[in-house]
Amino acid sequence: MPPPVIAGVDGSAESLAAAEWAARESLRRKRPLRLVHAWSWHPRQDGEPATAAQRLAARRALRQAEERIGRVCPQVCFEEEQVEGPATAALLRAAAQADVLALGSRGLSGFTGFLVGSVALGVVARAARPVVLVPAAGADGYDTAGPEETGRRDVVLGLDLADPCEEVIEFAFEAAQGRGSRLRAVHAWQQPVPFGFGPGEIGLIGEPRRADEWRDFMSAVLHTWRDKYPGVDVVETLTEGRPAAPLIRAASAASLLVVGRRIAQGPALARTGPVAHAVIHHAGCPVAVVPHE
Repeated sequence: MPPPVIAGVDGSAESLAAAEWAARESLRRKRPLRLVHAWSWHPRQDGEPATAAQRLAARRALRQAEERIGRVCPQVCFEEEQVEGPATAALLRAAAQADVLALGSRGLSGFTGFLVGSVALGVVARAARPVVLVPAAGADGYDTAGPEETGRRDVVLGLDLADPCEEVIEFAFEAAQGRGSRLRAVHAWQQPVPFGFGPGEIGLIGEPRRADEWRDFMSAVLHTWRDKYPGVDVVETLTEGRPAAPLIRAASAASLLVVGRRIAQGPALARTGPVAHAVIHHAGCPVAVVPHE
């Protein structure tokens, strides 16, 4: 059996949006769907592993997710699971079995961005599989149920030309193809540090030509993927400066933003990285964080 699309649910509006996003994604990917509720338990003196209140809360959260999926994707079949916490560890175990894991991201208005929460941040920083953080309005306001619908929004790819990872690029192209959407690849280049380049590198050419060189490099990187996904319309966006700001701007009109995260060589070093950290707090659409070597 192929690995499932998994959604972590806790009864919040954001986790219900994540469940809906996961249901739609399971249809696009033709994968099974699993709903997971994680809870931390404290044994009572008689050895009872969970209180009645915990069991009731878990059942209520899963039932709400079931009802949400039944309204928007009644054709989706799914299974559900209750797992013991701590929640971060439980969801990391679930992520290891997943094709992709969806979690809710609590939204705040204005420039404050998303209050992601320690559990979601911990999962994103350590998961070996892609994790998608979904705001409460993400599934309804920015996503579509399938390629037959009109008004599709772009899938945005944060493309690091210094380290163009295949896992990240492929995830973005697959997402665009499954949605019938355009792919907008965004790269931000910065002025070089004079002593940071070797012979023949872009930083040694004259500044008027530097942007053109980056643009040519970007087109070359994406050429193979255009051939592999001929049905995906690709738009290249090149800008000067730090990468987070243009990605956040592009995400305001997107169905999904895809960024990468380098896998750390040890649990103590796990982190999201500055670009992923910025966009998951401030982007206005679901954000997929794809780990890579």
